[in-house]
Amino acid sequence: MSKLAWIERDKRKRAAVKKHAALRAELKAKKDYAALAQLPRDASPTRVVNRCKVTGRRHAHLRKFGVSRLTFREMALAGLIPGVTKASW
Repeated sequence: MSKLAWIERDKRKRAAVKKHAALRAELKAKKDYAALAQLPRDASPTRVVNRCKVTGRRHAHLRKFGVSRLTFREMALAGLIPGVTKASW
């Protein structure tokens, strides 16, 4: 489980990106990079990290399911993810 502070920080970054999205698009269209540099760093979408919805883990994130590989395996074996079965041949 990741520390709660990292999860909260990511939520704050997502809120900042959402808040400044229109202004960033407008400044980029004008090619006003000086004004763009004056915006907060956390307003940039590249600073947002995909995290597991259950544990908050940032590495090995499966975008389709929104969880990490470890959580995905546990949930799949427990039958909590519909349509996912263990491979056998």
